[in-house]
Amino acid sequence: MPLPKSLARFNRRVTNRWAGGLARRLPWFGVVTHRGRRSGRPYRTPVNVFRIPGWYVIALTYGADSEWTKNVLRAGECELDTRGRTVHLRHPRLVTDENRRLVPPPVRPFLRALGVAQFLLLRPE
Repeated sequence: MPLPKSLARFNRRVTNRWAGGLARRLPWFGVVTHRGRRSGRPYRTPVNVFRIPGWYVIALTYGADSEWTKNVLRAGECELDTRGRTVHLRHPRLVTDENRRLVPPPVRPFLRALGVAQFLLLRPE
C-alpha cells in the first residue's frame, strides 16, 4: 500500500516547497511540472525518477490516483527537471512491477518497504 494521503497533503504544503530545489539536482530525484486538469494551473511535484533505456521511470509513492499522476496521464505529457536539466516527456504509461525491476537494486528495498509497486513510464522527446 502506498503512502497515506494525509502525508501527501502535508508534503504538498510543507516539504515539497523545501525539497523541490534539492530534488532537481540529486540522482534518482526530479521535479515534474504538469498542469491541473480543471484549472490549467501549473504545478511542480518532487518525484523519485530513474532512467532506463528509452524511458524515464517515476515511482508512484502515493499511488496512481494522486492528482499529479492523473494530470500527467490526462495531458499525455509533462516536463521533468532532473540532474540540472529539463526534459520534455510524453506518452505516459502506468505499470505495476511487484518485483521493482524497473528501478536500481539499491532502491528496491525502500520501495518494497513503502509498498510501492506502481510506476509511470514516460518517453523523452
